[in-house]
Order: sequence, then C-alpha cells, then structure tokens
Amino acid sequence: MKKLGRNKILILGVVLGGIGGYFYWKEIGCITGNCPLKSKWQRMVPYGMFTGYIISDLIQSYWKRFKRKGEIPTR
Repeated sequence: MKKLGRNKILILGVVLGGIGGYFYWKEIGCITGNCPLKSKWQRMVPYGMFTGYIISDLIQSYWKRFKRKGEIPTR
C-alpha cells in the first residue's frame, strides 16, 4: 500500500493520459483512416497513457529533487 501512495502522481498521470488520448482520438483523430496512430482509439489510448506516464514521471522527479534540497521552486 505504501507503493501506491508513493506513485499516486504516476498513476494519476497514466489515467489522465489515457483520457486525453481518447479525447484526442474523438475530437482530432484521423477522419480518413489512413493515419496509423490516430485512426483507432485502441492505439491512441495507450499512446496517451505512455505520454502521461512520461510527463508525470518528469514532474515527480523534479518535485522530489527540490523537496530533498528543502526548497520548492517558485517564480
């Protein structure tokens, strides 16, 4: 259960990425069907999940690095 708590940002990123991939396919996706990636939702949702994982992993590592130093970046 501790692993789930530590990885909640990654899980949230994967879920939001999957939802984003579905809506990208629904609203912007390929109309003609000739686009190999955007023509089917079964391909676009995992691609969105992967993208969400990469972005949330970057955010999590950035946050941990500054939290470890004791300073949260502000503008």
